[in-house]
Amino acid sequence: MIIVMNPKCSKEEVLKIKKAIEEKGVLTHLSQGETYCILGVVGETRAIDSNKLLRFQGVDKVLKVEEPFKKANRLFKPEDTIIDVNGSIIGGKNLAVMAGPCSVESEEQIIEIAKSVKESGATFLRGGAFKPRTSPYSFQGLELEGLELLKRARAETGLPIVTEIMSTDYIDQFERDVDIIQIGARNMQNFDLLKQIGKTRKPILLKRGLSATIEEWLMSAEYIMASGNENVILCERGIRTFETYTRNTLDLSAIPVVKRLSHLPVIVDPSHAAGYWYLVEPLAKAAIAAGADGLMIEVHNNPQCALSDGQQSIKPESFKIMMDKIKRLAEFEGKIL
Repeated sequence: MIIVMNPKCSKEEVLKIKKAIEEKGVLTHLSQGETYCILGVVGETRAIDSNKLLRFQGVDKVLKVEEPFKKANRLFKPEDTIIDVNGSIIGGKNLAVMAGPCSVESEEQIIEIAKSVKESGATFLRGGAFKPRTSPYSFQGLELEGLELLKRARAETGLPIVTEIMSTDYIDQFERDVDIIQIGARNMQNFDLLKQIGKTRKPILLKRGLSATIEEWLMSAEYIMASGNENVILCERGIRTFETYTRNTLDLSAIPVVKRLSHLPVIVDPSHAAGYWYLVEPLAKAAIAAGADGLMIEVHNNPQCALSDGQQSIKPESFKIMMDKIKRLAEFEGKIL
């Protein structure tokens, strides 16, 4: 339920209504902008009489939220969510670029790539310390050692780090050491993990599951937000279809759909969507044109010898050329990089 208040109503009037609603056993969330004032109601709202609410001074209208996701809903918060990560911004007019290798392999590798992508204009360093792999015999990541190497790369470059968490066992360490905690596609509906990660205060990057609908994706974000953490970044990384020429199918239509439904920022991972290095640049440019708030690009200094996903990684020199093009496209689209 959404209660649209008159923007000119007093704070006392808003608090009076807030108290009356919370006595019904529901939660409320106040969203205040320059031209609007909205009180979002989350929980069992059937006991709340809309007609009685309209009698309160300052209430303009009462709306029922039809979608099952509430806090992630744009009705709940009309303005875009903007997330500040140590001065690097995601959302609004800003274009974030997260770049780095699929897997952290060595100190020399991650620091060399971190310096290179920063010089080319990347605003975040991404790298996998814990790696979920289809085969149990594939490289699973350096785990905690990889996390330490990411921290050293951050110390060398100043780039905030983004890396994936696999288990609730490491939540405390990730909250302490990582700037953006990533929930991978395979864990998008690991609801126990989502609820626990929602108790942290670090920004969460939530990747769309391989076969997830947009509503299921947003409901996973709702799990995190309902637990208290509203700093969620959505990541479209391709979905599974019948097509075999690409690793997955990048759903560009999801970008404007989600931005219409939700206030959360949306970034795109063309590397995992395409599965091949030569598709990364065109899909990255298409994502910006479709309205994405950022990109996640896999960059490796020696893709042929990469321990994971080398075929979809681009070299640092190719990343630099791509970034020059992206900067011009971002400017055309009114984005700041």
